[in-house]
Amino acid sequence: MRVMVIMKASAETEAGVMPSEQLLTEMTAFNEELMKAGLLLAGEGLHPSSKGARVKFEGGKTSVLNGPFAETKELIAGFWLLQVKSMDEAIEWIRRVPNTDGAHHEIEIRRVFDAEDFGEALTPELREREEAMRAQGGDYGQERG
Repeated sequence: MRVMVIMKASAETEAGVMPSEQLLTEMTAFNEELMKAGLLLAGEGLHPSSKGARVKFEGGKTSVLNGPFAETKELIAGFWLLQVKSMDEAIEWIRRVPNTDGAHHEIEIRRVFDAEDFGEALTPELREREEAMRAQGGDYGQERG
């Protein structure tokens, strides 16, 4: 199963405070462990919401709201995409995330939908198109240069 591990934002991440060299070193080592274990599919930190935008869809219209966004506790500061055997395995790994600064952090783990989860709504044609996109681009999330 794939899970998205979501690092929630804090006042510090929203202020653009960068991690210390020690924390970066520990996080790099942790990411290397995830990779060696064959679990890490992707993982990145995100800039503060002040550098972002939201696109809102309502009644057939769209609007854009530029950051920053008020509810820090609802924002994301970074993520990992992991391939794990179970939610318990994901939890055990995430309990090991470095927290050198001792600050309050919250991490959410959510299961990613697999094709089978969509049942008959994912027709053979749609499944084929999805598989073709993945084969062409590796994964949707690849960085484009």
